[in-house]
Amino acid sequence: MDSFTGIRFKKETAKRFQEFSRTHFKSHTEALTTMLDFFFYNEISPKEKLGPTGRTIEAKLLKRINAVIAIMRDVEKTQTKPTVAMIQSLFETEEPIKKPLIVEKNYAEKKDEVRFREKKKQSNQL
Repeated sequence: MDSFTGIRFKKETAKRFQEFSRTHFKSHTEALTTMLDFFFYNEISPKEKLGPTGRTIEAKLLKRINAVIAIMRDVEKTQTKPTVAMIQSLFETEEPIKKPLIVEKNYAEKKDEVRFREKKKQSNQL
């Protein structure tokens, strides 16, 4: 059987360690051993910062992704759509408007009115 040793901690620190240990490990000894191994094998000090956390990195990536999306939408609106419209208009085949080659002057205007009409009643009385 293993022997135990008592270590003095402040009450607040001991409570924090016990809560952490209960959520992640089977025993307090296993928790402390795993923490010490982590620092030993990774050759880091518990006092030094590891850099940005996963949340801050994720937030920065989301900002950059949103910026890239905004740039792509702007390019689509200002460059892609107008260019596609111009190219489509070039390839659309419409029949050209037929214009007479020789332009004639029409002096006599067409009138829809009839100048002479027959009488409706056929009485030939003079």
